[in-house]
Amino acid sequence: MTTPSERTRAIIQTHKFLAELSQSRHLPEGVRVEAKRLLRHYPSEREILEAARVEQHLSEGPIFQPVFNATY
Repeated sequence: MTTPSERTRAIIQTHKFLAELSQSRHLPEGVRVEAKRLLRHYPSEREILEAARVEQHLSEGPIFQPVFNATY
């Protein structure tokens, strides 16, 4: 089972990986273009951490379990 911290870290690292791919001149242009296209719709680190902070407030009750963790 993936924990909120692991999920948060994986999403942030994937964003960084796509950014690296999009700028690497060692890769074919098609790969770089696809990485850039995906990044347009991928959440940034700031957005993920903000979602985690909102979830922390929501998870104070017994119903909601957080998906992300602000202190990954």
